[in-house]
Amino acid sequence: MRTPMVVANWKMHGRLAEARELAQAVRDGLKRPRGVEVAICPPFTALAAVAEVLAGSPLMLGAQNCHWEESGAFTGEVSPAMLAELGCRLVVLGHSERRHISRETDEEISRKVAAALRHRLQPVLCVGETAEERRQGLTFTVVEGQLRAGLAGLPAEDLVRCTIAYEPVWAIGTGLTATPSQAAEVHGYLRGLLSELGSKESAQAVRILYGGSVKPDNAGLFSQEPEIDGALVGGASLQAASFITIAKKSAAKSGASKE
Repeated sequence: MRTPMVVANWKMHGRLAEARELAQAVRDGLKRPRGVEVAICPPFTALAAVAEVLAGSPLMLGAQNCHWEESGAFTGEVSPAMLAELGCRLVVLGHSERRHISRETDEEISRKVAAALRHRLQPVLCVGETAEERRQGLTFTVVEGQLRAGLAGLPAEDLVRCTIAYEPVWAIGTGLTATPSQAAEVHGYLRGLLSELGSKESAQAVRILYGGSVKPDNAGLFSQEPEIDGALVGGASLQAASFITIAKKSAAKSGASKE
């Protein structure tokens, strides 16, 4: 059985004192998480501080982006080697805000995924459609294109090292949320595509998270869907109590007791 994962994406929030305080509260509230893996992705400037807070705990450190080169003349960028050196174990790539605000292309995201894997970072590849694309019936077309491009050229053994996050753009920061059945339908489609890219066995090993206005009051509903393996949490991850509740509820389907 795939162990659920819950990832906190703090986005551009959290100066050092705030980041330490929030990380400490989450760490103390999830001292022994059972049936779920938990990761915190603070801004680049807070990575070292949060790494110190999480040291010795079961919680993982992650980043929100990286470049595809190890080093070079790339002003303002951060390489996967730098993230690994800080203790990061995963990196969120292709988030809709990167795609739509920063205009990242599928090719760039694919290069980032490959670079993350070279440095033993777990890529969390985000895919999702806009409201207009959903209205036009293009949801499956859009997520398929993003998934195939993001994982292009990867051997089956690398596919299983990736995590996918389905985040419908229309549900991010809007208060709108896909229903559990809507999300599960897309997750099932993505898993079928993973079978084509690798094998049925490798596809079954890949976690597919849901992201899009996940909150304490709906996290349990998503966790009941067999195809949903956890959550990528934005705004609700900025409140320790909310995020802790989401993590605990996301572990429910494993049948494990949780703290």
